[in-house]
Amino acid sequence: MSSDTNKPAWPNGPPLVGARAERAREVSADDIVKFTEISGDNNPLHYDEAAARESVFGEIIVHGGVTSAILNAVVAEDLPGAGTVFLHVDWNFRAPVRPGDTITGAVEVLEVREDKPITKLRTTVTRDDGVVALEGEALCYTVPLAPST
Repeated sequence: MSSDTNKPAWPNGPPLVGARAERAREVSADDIVKFTEISGDNNPLHYDEAAARESVFGEIIVHGGVTSAILNAVVAEDLPGAGTVFLHVDWNFRAPVRPGDTITGAVEVLEVREDKPITKLRTTVTRDDGVVALEGEALCYTVPLAPST
């Protein structure tokens, strides 16, 4: 039960341990521009082809925030679903994502609290070449929402 003992923590039932969801999207150079506008991060690795070519990455890469953003969509739109926000994330960025890559964000439910609408998820972002770009775990809270009319 939630703090209001008259309302269940999961009004529509909790997600099942082992449940999975994913979604994919192509990352574009425009995503770099948009993220820079939001964040102010003008790192040359995202814009300067010569600097990027000389780096360990060998070419332009997108911001880590662009890479991880797909997970926001998965948890808020798919699993656990509407009203879900991140409480804590522990992510390891394993490989770069470049403009033109298609990435797939995936979550798997590892734990569900029955007393509060909190889930622990395994999270990954995988490039279309099969390389895992991000992996880790996230703790999420799902705000019970009133049905829209």
